[in-house]
Amino acid sequence: MAVQITWHGHATWLIEHDGHRVLIDPFFNENPAAIVKAKEVRADTILVTHGHFDHIADAASIAQQSEATVVANFEIATWLSNEHGVKSTVGMNLGGWTTLPFGRVQMTIAFHSSQLPDGAYGGNPGGYLIEIGGKRLYVAGDTALFSDMQLYGRTELDAAILPIGDLFTMGPVDSLHAIYWLRPRVVFPSHYNTWPPIAQDVESWADAVRQQGVAEPRVPEVGVAIELE
Repeated sequence: MAVQITWHGHATWLIEHDGHRVLIDPFFNENPAAIVKAKEVRADTILVTHGHFDHIADAASIAQQSEATVVANFEIATWLSNEHGVKSTVGMNLGGWTTLPFGRVQMTIAFHSSQLPDGAYGGNPGGYLIEIGGKRLYVAGDTALFSDMQLYGRTELDAAILPIGDLFTMGPVDSLHAIYWLRPRVVFPSHYNTWPPIAQDVESWADAVRQQGVAEPRVPEVGVAIELE
């Protein structure tokens, strides 16, 4: 069975394989790009990259209705458990791996911030290396460009999900440097066009990626699954 990736707008992604549903940074109800609401979403694992509202807003409600396990840094996992009654959490930190029913994840560095919606300390922001269904994916989360990305590219990446919105994260130009270092087979853009401050011409970005000749750009349509071959 193929690994499928679905973009739900902004930085919310669903990865599916063999019945497993891995949801990344759930943001549906207040997401102007989403076409479904949180109450319609099911997942068995939720990965949270950092504490900002546009990445965690619907994590607790989806975890509760799905009985999902939430994986996040230790501070966010503790906050979700203590403040929002999430029953199953895995708190980890940068550089660590954990094994989950679908495979394995490692929390990677991200250069960003991570305050939680109520003002609580959100710990270190991060990204994830994900191993699922024989594929290896890198989800950068919200981050600036940083040179350690080349280390994540030392072993073959089947796909990378990179922010391109600029202002709050790296933009299209820096994403090309990231792609050069990561060398994934396929690259997906993320964290763009949700609001005017992060509007980008995604087709121009895709053309630039093709001209670079390192990875195949895939511009997703919201709610439409894409198979990783």
